[in-house]
Amino acid sequence: MFILSPIINLIALAIDLYILIVIVRAILSWMGQIPRSRFVRLIYFYTEPPLQFIREILPSFGGIDFSPMILIFLLYTLKSLLLFL
Repeated sequence: MFILSPIINLIALAIDLYILIVIVRAILSWMGQIPRSRFVRLIYFYTEPPLQFIREILPSFGGIDFSPMILIFLLYTLKSLLLFL
C-alpha cells in the first residue's frame, strides 16, 4: 500500500489540475467573444469531450449550462473514492 501512495497522490493532483482547467473554461465561457489564442483553444480541446458527453445526457435548462458543475462534482467524487482506498 505504501508503494501506491505516491501514485495515488499524483492522480489526485492531476484531478485537481483538471478541475482548475474546467473552472477556467467556465469563466472563459462567461466572457463571450474572446480571442481564440492557443491557450484558449487548448483548454477547450481538453474540456469539451467530457462536457459534451454530460450535455448529451442532461436535459436543457433554458440556456444555463450545468455541465461544468456536474463534471467538477464527478471529479471530486472520483478523487474522494481514490483517496479513500
